Amino acid sequence: MSNLMNTYGRQPVAFVRGEGVWLWDENGRRYLDGLAGVAVNGLGHAHKKLVSAVCEQAGQLIHTSNIYQIRRQEQLAERLCAISGMERVFFCNSGCEANEAAIKLARLYGHGKGIAVPTIIVMEKSFHGRTMATLTATGNRKVQAGFEPLLTGFVRVPYNDLEAVRQVAGHNHDVVAVLVEPVEGEGGIRIPDPGYLQGLRDICDQQGWLLMLDEVQTGIGRTGSWFAYQHAGIAPDVMSLAKGLGSGVPIGACLARGAAADVFKPGNHGSTFGGNPLACAAGLATLQAMDEEKLLANAATVGELIVRRLRDKLSGVAGVMEIRGAGMLIGIELDRPCSVLVARALEAGLLINVTADSVVRLLPPLIMNQDEAIQLVDGLVPLILALLQEARP
Repeated sequence: MSNLMNTYGRQPVAFVRGEGVWLWDENGRRYLDGLAGVAVNGLGHAHKKLVSAVCEQAGQLIHTSNIYQIRRQEQLAERLCAISGMERVFFCNSGCEANEAAIKLARLYGHGKGIAVPTIIVMEKSFHGRTMATLTATGNRKVQAGFEPLLTGFVRVPYNDLEAVRQVAGHNHDVVAVLVEPVEGEGGIRIPDPGYLQGLRDICDQQGWLLMLDEVQTGIGRTGSWFAYQHAGIAPDVMSLAKGLGSGVPIGACLARGAAADVFKPGNHGSTFGGNPLACAAGLATLQAMDEEKLLANAATVGELIVRRLRDKLSGVAGVMEIRGAGMLIGIELDRPCSVLVARALEAGLLINVTADSVVRLLPPLIMNQDEAIQLVDGLVPLILALLQEARP
């Protein structure tokens, strides 16, 4: 029996080696990775440039402290600002930490404007993390249940509903920010209508609010651009990153620009491990490899191929509600719970995920080529069809 806390419903497999889009278990069996560590391993597994950068940095210096200057951190911040249009970066270790930083920043910003109870608009079916503040911001009662009392200072509205945001603006004068995912990932790969992010940007500008985008899952090339908001032609005031930034080495970041960039002062926030030399070396190697290997274009092209092939094979099939995709962020919504597909796919040598109970989620490594993408779809489709032919539970 394991001494680990019972916090995960783990699948009965342990992987010992990876290469590209493939993983091998303890028995030597090979699996096609359609999940990438839940949008983390954008470079796949054992990418030579990443391995070299991490090994070299580990041989020189792993950690000092943010008491001192860290050149790798400065270099990564400069690169992130160059590709995002942001101005300042705070480094941490995960997505929920990056969102915690954003929430604290918004509250401090509000207090600076004389607002006693700074309030953040958040969305239904959102996911921002499992710390107390990000848990409260998350729009999923299953995640929140048992951890009450939750925090105050949040107002929830439906996702993809600009009028609901305008209504809050009309009567709540404590609002200081909107926190939103450009695409709701855990909520079921929910892609908003064209104009939604632009509409939020306009409302925030009119009200003097911060537009804070949670790009933890959508960022670092997942949707075919560096960041999902770039498809909409806008810029946020605050953005959170993690997952794909370190290609498996833990790192998170909270970026800010304009008035938000100078809110934090020494002593307002911090992290022991955040932005240490090892994590930042991984981040720099990730961004460099993505540039050199043109992985943004690959994510867009191969992601489109996966969605097109899924639609060719599943459109019109009874029980398939919708197939949605933004680059390599892909969801197949069924008319019934389908979590059983995770285990069945594993048996078939495929790694997938199910979110929001009835949405098959695909998050392949950004290095996946077209042949591998076809193999992923052609392996998954029969499993979906077989499930849909079964009697409803």
